[in-house]
Amino acid sequence: MKRRYFAILLWGLSATFLSFDGYAQRKDKEESGQLKTNPKLVVGIVVDQMRYDYLTRFWDHYGDDGFKRFVEDGFNCKNNHYNYAPTSTGPGHASVYTGTTPATHGIIGNNWYDKELDASVYCASDDSYNSVGTSSDAGRMSPHRMQVTTLTDELRLHTQMRGKTIAVALKDRGAVLPGGHTANAAYWFDDGKWITSSYYMDQLPKWVQDLNASNKLEKYRKPWKTLKKIDDYVESTSDNNAYEGPFEGEAAPVFPHDLPKLWDDNGGYNLLKSTPFGNSLTTDFAIEAIEAEGLGTDAIPDFLAVSYSSTDYVGHRFGVSSKEVQDTYIRLDADLARLFKELDSKVGKDEYTVFLTADHAAIEVPAYLIDQKIPARYIDWEKIEKELDQFLEFTYGTGDIIKNFSNYQYFLDHKVIKNLGLDLREVQETMARELLNYEGVDRTYTAYQMWQNDYTHGIPYILQNGYNLKRSGDVLVVLNPGTIGYSRTGSTHGSPQIYDTHVPFLLYGKGIKKGSTVKRTEIDDIAPTIAALLGISFPSGATGTPVSEAIE
Repeated sequence: MKRRYFAILLWGLSATFLSFDGYAQRKDKEESGQLKTNPKLVVGIVVDQMRYDYLTRFWDHYGDDGFKRFVEDGFNCKNNHYNYAPTSTGPGHASVYTGTTPATHGIIGNNWYDKELDASVYCASDDSYNSVGTSSDAGRMSPHRMQVTTLTDELRLHTQMRGKTIAVALKDRGAVLPGGHTANAAYWFDDGKWITSSYYMDQLPKWVQDLNASNKLEKYRKPWKTLKKIDDYVESTSDNNAYEGPFEGEAAPVFPHDLPKLWDDNGGYNLLKSTPFGNSLTTDFAIEAIEAEGLGTDAIPDFLAVSYSSTDYVGHRFGVSSKEVQDTYIRLDADLARLFKELDSKVGKDEYTVFLTADHAAIEVPAYLIDQKIPARYIDWEKIEKELDQFLEFTYGTGDIIKNFSNYQYFLDHKVIKNLGLDLREVQETMARELLNYEGVDRTYTAYQMWQNDYTHGIPYILQNGYNLKRSGDVLVVLNPGTIGYSRTGSTHGSPQIYDTHVPFLLYGKGIKKGSTVKRTEIDDIAPTIAALLGISFPSGATGTPVSEAIE
């Protein structure tokens, strides 16, 4: 009897443990995470020239459904940086979407000297294609200079080209590079019309033709006044100051900016690019594209790449601390809220994923910094060119050793150096040492150093990530912090300094956790993060690492 009772008890315990073990195994599988997240639509947003501190500086002026939705309901990478230089628009957009740096993707600047063609080239230009939607050459573009795939390419490949990719920006490079090699369409703005390239299509879709034929742009042909009371913009400097550049025809760079009066002297409809209304018409187009292209209407993920370019134009003209920049970001916040509202309505609040970043940040106007007793200066490139030419004449008997200077790099004429019987490495090092004597130059590096060393941190690490072995130059120049070669009004960018590298990386939506991190993340982490979320292949040149903390 006791033996029978013991056997029954043993059987019961065994069944319980086996059942628990099976449950535990299933539970482990559930908690190990989904294989992938399936949003109906992925939206990538790049804000041109956005510093991270624009989030915090203007926070109290933002509404609940723009930047705050990202930060409070999504994931915020607070210590996100560009890990290469030059920090400019073309390389920035390429790096966000390829998950790598110019050393690999090949877009080493907006423009650069092509050593094979012996000519300067533009990052998106392609004369083998024609303009669509305009009779000008503004549409003769393609992504052919980008040497690897993009996140958008990999999503198209993963879905056997069934998922759509649509890219839009005021700037051609802000649409062409994010759209990748396989985009269904990339659109940009030129002289009052949305245009494209024959790389994508032979004629504009009817919905774009109808939009161009409408008078919807006319609502932005109005004076630019501050959205809120200008006296409440205490986060910015005075409205009338010496650090800002007025529009042509303006006596001073102050509100209100009378756009109808300034229209003809400032490029007509292209004047809108240098106002927050350029971001608004970009949002209008993005919303039209969601509806007309049926984005996010089925289980196959689509991709909408949006680049807001007006922030860069405004920053260049008025500067980081201007009331114009503040008003532009407050208005951009409202545009983001409009876009979110459309996504909630058309795609479904829990059915899409969005990320937001910038293609570079910007420096405070050095003239302003100088007046605040902060080290800063303007470099005189013409003076440097003259002195360097004299040095080369004295040392080698000719100044023809230099073939080009662009993106803070000197390109040398290797044939001239060889004909003179000189050693290339020695000439590079001699020039690099000489340049250190010039005012405003902080440090220099040679191509030989970029080839031979493996830098892991600091300025040389940033320069090496931007150095493409086939496309970059022979001598690299880094200016002192706070030093630029630019006009005394407005902000610029391009350096490896932290004020040009620190940009937002915000995520929101399906598959994204709520939270934040102060761990350093880098710009080439963005594409791998979204690729890991979607369960698709990383772009072919990807060097970044997924931000695992952000993914559910």
